[in-house]
Amino acid sequence: MNYTTICQPDNRPDSDGFYGNFGGAFVPEMLQHKLLELRENYQQILSENGFQKQFQKLLRDYVGRPTPLYEAVNLSKKYDAKILLKREDLTHTGAHKINNTVGQILLAQRLGKKRIIAETGAGQHGVATATVCALMQLECVIYMGAKDMQRQLPNVLRMQMLGAEVRPSKSGSQTLKDATNEAIRDWISNPIDTYYIIGSAIGPHPYPDLVAQLQAIISQEIKQQIQQNFDREAPDKVIACVGGGSNAAGAFFHFIENKKVELIGVEASGMGIESGKSAATLHLGSKGILHGCMIPLMQTADGQVIEPHSISAGLDYPGIGPLHAHLFESGRAKYLHATDQEAMDAAFELSRLEGIIPALESAHAFAALAKLKLKKEEIVVINLSGRGDKDLETYKNHFSHA
Repeated sequence: MNYTTICQPDNRPDSDGFYGNFGGAFVPEMLQHKLLELRENYQQILSENGFQKQFQKLLRDYVGRPTPLYEAVNLSKKYDAKILLKREDLTHTGAHKINNTVGQILLAQRLGKKRIIAETGAGQHGVATATVCALMQLECVIYMGAKDMQRQLPNVLRMQMLGAEVRPSKSGSQTLKDATNEAIRDWISNPIDTYYIIGSAIGPHPYPDLVAQLQAIISQEIKQQIQQNFDREAPDKVIACVGGGSNAAGAFFHFIENKKVELIGVEASGMGIESGKSAATLHLGSKGILHGCMIPLMQTADGQVIEPHSISAGLDYPGIGPLHAHLFESGRAKYLHATDQEAMDAAFELSRLEGIIPALESAHAFAALAKLKLKKEEIVVINLSGRGDKDLETYKNHFSHA
């Protein structure tokens, strides 16, 4: 391990985009200049007073921040601990994704880009991207797996109503991985005017850091709300679901350096860890390169990507972002996993105990409650990253098979 790695804060990459042993930028030569343009400008733009003033105003007046930190009384009673929900489901568009797209659309404007592309799995990032493109009157193309388009139809309709062109990816498993492949091909083919809004804390440097910084508003607010409401510096535990890892990166960001806070990510283990139909990358993967970065990856011995499976389209991804890979390898964060059924059970529990229907992605985080030994005096924050109306068809199918 080199000196730079030893001294680097755990929530930020080094100058080459590595979090410990993960990250970097592994892209075709035709994309090098695009990444260089972004890398040379993003930190300066994010730090400008004008950018921050516009960003914070949109977060407040358009997105609806700060989101509440709600004490889930009935859930707390069941699990005998103080359980607080960070209500990202109450943002405009219904998920945390809007925090990132607002920031990146402002960045794209300052770089002079006129056309926006994005990938989406559950559709929430696609909706958030289409939303800010409509707001800023920019052309918008969203790539989405054909399978995901079927199971997340309400979000497809939202994107189209917002004026976006939704292009189906019909290759591979027809899910998030394949949509990302198509978006990257588009990016290569349109080198001048196109900006790619990546939706998760993944991809070539500087995207994982850029997305984490924009989503860090979540942990910033949690920290402030804990201080205001409980007169203490931080919660005991922060729990979030993890696919690529943006909502968890945002929920963890300001607590990573505070070793007293236990950070818990929850991956999707699908039909079970050993079933061959899972998306629990940290538990099943090995180091490889996908979508421009070095990450743990579900792959065969000769490097072919193994198709993941999750009932939740947003977690149906064969890799995990480099920040989370580093937190896992270093032991700073713990990563559990929940099956489709455990997530479904947790979703119904939250719905019937608190009157809140979560996104299936978020339901994986709630499934962790049954796996942890909680103490009565502990304050546990769960990042409720999205609302569940997009998943009603899946919930309906559960009813019909129950």
